[in-house]
Amino acid sequence: MEDTKYLTIIGLAKILGISRIAVYKKIKKGQIKAERIGRIYVIPKRYVENILGKTLADEDKKEIDKAVRKTVTDYGEVLKLLGKE
Repeated sequence: MEDTKYLTIIGLAKILGISRIAVYKKIKKGQIKAERIGRIYVIPKRYVENILGKTLADEDKKEIDKAVRKTVTDYGEVLKLLGKE
């Protein structure tokens, strides 16, 4: 990747190996974070590792922690029993 702060939809599509239309649809659905500059969308490079699955965003970590806490609260006794077998 170059020294710029952003990737274009076409650049990200090449990295991911999908079409630019697929990237655009993921942006519209909120699956890929992007910013608008003028009439085009750009993807900040700091999000690329998240997109590629190399790191977890802080909000993803919080969501996972919340789900684990809820599971332990709701099913703690069952989990303990399963662990004994």
